[in-house]
Amino acid sequence: MTRYLCIDHGLKRIGLAISDEGGLFARELGILERKSKQEDFDALNAILTREGAQAIIIGIPYSDVPEGVYTQSDTVRLWKTRFAETTPLPIIEWDEQLSSDDAREIAKHLRRKPTEHIDDLAARVILQSYLDARHEGLANEDEE
Repeated sequence: MTRYLCIDHGLKRIGLAISDEGGLFARELGILERKSKQEDFDALNAILTREGAQAIIIGIPYSDVPEGVYTQSDTVRLWKTRFAETTPLPIIEWDEQLSSDDAREIAKHLRRKPTEHIDDLAARVILQSYLDARHEGLANEDEE
């Protein structure tokens, strides 16, 4: 089985979640405050090694925008391309639609303060969505 690290890319923070060894369950791992691309990539690669992850899931904010309009998805994909140059692990894009809404609900259940960041919970939601889809045969690692 594969252990996955999920990235919820943001301009100020990167939310992180990790799967169990069997690739069935996701849990939040933490929030990385953005510094520079190189420092972020170094920190992420250290986390990947420490956690024994074998693949990376990155949330992509899909939206219906006319072709030729630069979007947040384009920003995340550019960052992903640069990050891919620093790791041999596969990076799989996954739809992050509504992950923030679900993360806010989880934060309420966990009794987090409304001012606390939820980037890690959003990463957990994205990763669990991917794991569930894989389990149901709706996704596979070839979707990079």
